[in-house]
Amino acid sequence: MTASVAKLDHVSEEGIQLLVDGFYAKVRRDPELAPIFLRAIPGDWGPHLNKMYAFWSSVMLRTGRYKGNPVVKHFAVPGIQPALFERWLALFKETADELFDGAISAEFQARAERIAESLKLALFYRPERPWPPVTVQSGSGDPVGPGRA
Repeated sequence: MTASVAKLDHVSEEGIQLLVDGFYAKVRRDPELAPIFLRAIPGDWGPHLNKMYAFWSSVMLRTGRYKGNPVVKHFAVPGIQPALFERWLALFKETADELFDGAISAEFQARAERIAESLKLALFYRPERPWPPVTVQSGSGDPVGPGRA
């Protein structure tokens, strides 16, 4: 018999901290995302986690704690690609579903999706190129995905 863990039914600073910690633990183990994040954050993760607590507090609780520019920070990340945002969202959604009840998890996920799309547009959108970006299938040279010609 498996004991069920009660899911959080409201957003709090403590819940945000659990979400951020759980999410980034998964990121650091993920074969796609870990190399990107470990290059960007090679040492102490404490400052990054603290920024993410403040970021999500500002997003979900409207505290205004986050003071920063995510677009500028992400421009400086070597190896970041549009497709990686899907993996990022999958891990984020998984973590939110583990911790929060349906409505709260859905709100976190909706905001994460808007944030991811905003970052992708800021980092990769160019008017002269199709959006979303065309992905070339490995080995074939054929475009795949919604942005193909």
